Amino acid sequence: MSVETQKETLGFQTEVKQLLHLMIHSLYSNKEIFLRELISNASDAVDKLRFEALSKPELLEGGAELKIRVSFDKDAKTVTLEDNGIGMSREDAITHLGTIAKSGTADFMKHLSGDQKKDSHLIGQFGVGFYSAFIVADKVDVFSRRAGADASEGVHWSSKGEGDFEVATVEKAERGTRIVLHLKSGEDEFADGWRLRNIIKKYSDHIALPIELPKEVAAAEGEEKPALEWETVNRASALWTRPRTEIKDEEYQEFYKHIAHDFENPLSWSHNKVEGKLEYSSLLYVPTRAPFDLYQREAPKGLKLYVQRVFVMDQAESFLPLYLRFIKGVVDSNDLSLNVSREILQKDPIIDSMKSALTKRVLDMLEKLAKNEPEQYKGFWKNFGQVMKEGPAEDFANKEKIAGLLRFASTNGDEGEQVVGLADYLARAKEGQDKIYYLTGETYAQVKNSPHLEVFRKKGIEVLLLTDRIDEWLMSYLSDFDGKSFVDVARGDLDLGNLDSEEDKKAAEEVAKSKEGLVERLKTALGDSVAEVRVSHRLTDSPAILAIGEQDLGLQMRQILEASGQKVPDSKPIFEFNPAHPLIEKLDAEQSDERFGDLSHILFDQAALAAGDSLKDPAAYVRRLNKLLVELSV
Repeated sequence: MSVETQKETLGFQTEVKQLLHLMIHSLYSNKEIFLRELISNASDAVDKLRFEALSKPELLEGGAELKIRVSFDKDAKTVTLEDNGIGMSREDAITHLGTIAKSGTADFMKHLSGDQKKDSHLIGQFGVGFYSAFIVADKVDVFSRRAGADASEGVHWSSKGEGDFEVATVEKAERGTRIVLHLKSGEDEFADGWRLRNIIKKYSDHIALPIELPKEVAAAEGEEKPALEWETVNRASALWTRPRTEIKDEEYQEFYKHIAHDFENPLSWSHNKVEGKLEYSSLLYVPTRAPFDLYQREAPKGLKLYVQRVFVMDQAESFLPLYLRFIKGVVDSNDLSLNVSREILQKDPIIDSMKSALTKRVLDMLEKLAKNEPEQYKGFWKNFGQVMKEGPAEDFANKEKIAGLLRFASTNGDEGEQVVGLADYLARAKEGQDKIYYLTGETYAQVKNSPHLEVFRKKGIEVLLLTDRIDEWLMSYLSDFDGKSFVDVARGDLDLGNLDSEEDKKAAEEVAKSKEGLVERLKTALGDSVAEVRVSHRLTDSPAILAIGEQDLGLQMRQILEASGQKVPDSKPIFEFNPAHPLIEKLDAEQSDERFGDLSHILFDQAALAAGDSLKDPAAYVRRLNKLLVELSV
């Protein structure tokens, strides 16, 4: 044992303490996954060494045979896992093993509920593989040295999984990391060659480098102890290079867990090999759940990039558009050079072709999921729908395809559930309907009960109800679908086209003509508050509504711009009234100009509230309403 120097005891980050508490108290019912997680980390460390050694071959230190070794000691009750990958410095060990340096930590911890089954899913989403060692171990020792560092710069990290850990500088001749698990009482089953072999075959057969276990052979003549040999127990070939017909679903699922550091199976995957002008293989996965940093657009994302089966880059974001940042997987190209950089990827025309093809492959995979497994797709949409809504603005070439994957709530659907696709909407549209009608708002309750929907309810026309903050922005990029244009039912002068009979149109014109006097009186009373006053064709039950000008920003977009500190263009609403409503009839008959003005402003403010807007002068509204109530009670 080498001498330890610079030994110190440090405390775990608060979040790590909470995680360790969950781990140590048997969070996972399937304990054997600790080995899968540690092997996955070791594989990543070897991949990183391969990548860095492309430009610095001296990092290999004369040992280019990369591998992972797993051994055990029944008497000492230990399991040891060793790799000759990139290794860690003292600072790396403190950073990586003592804190969770990942965006979304606060959100993650906030979601932990104390329910072990639910929390295990959350931890799976977050990906904290190293700490799974404490499921079976009451003490973990880590010995590591960064490739290229001096042998005297090794580090020994040690913890019992409680409040703190020790770290010391040690001598370590070989680069890489050795993890020693001191098994808890009752976990002796893992200090067994047959058990470890089965776990490796089950979870890590796809790892593309040898995973070796000790193999005892007979002692040579004159020797007391048998010689120790190592044998490779996994297939040690890159999964994506094998024919699809030879790969079981379980192998695809375990490979996903390895590259995504997820504990759950993926929702779907697509494995493809392209030959011809371009030559590459891809294996793309749709996760079951969204990671906590999904909405942080600057968070690391992208595919693992290999060139001729050599790992080159983690999180290569150039191969998929940003709205598909949740996709996990690998792409292995024969056409790129091994020394490719992120900057080169952004300019390489080969990448544009691959990006286009991979994007189409993902969208095809999602289309297939939506068509064949609608319940599964419903779960996908719940997790990733808002990100998919970024698509039409970012990916013009696939706008129609993305639109077909979008899901909305509607007046025909269940309470607020976003399950209605545009193809389904058009399939049940009224005869003669050549538009797709929608309404945006802050909440489902607000849009569902909006006066703007009254004429649509009367005629039995379905309207899409859009309540996500991104929706109005989304619709500014969606002009049509399948040849049918989108119409915001709260915007402009509503025209139902063929859905209105000639008799209806003629009657509406006559009513509008007969109310020209009332229109002028309202214009005078409301003054600068409105852009226009007109008779409404939308209302059947309410006295009045506010419509948005054809070119004006809607309420959602105004609120988003205001919240971000941007200047919002001035615009005024259009005041529409229902001439058949008793309140409007009373208003029309009102002789007093003062009372007419008060009633007009009350109706205007009520229409603003019904649209989800805030009043510019709430005190004036209350004063007018109180005055009216006093008059009525006299």
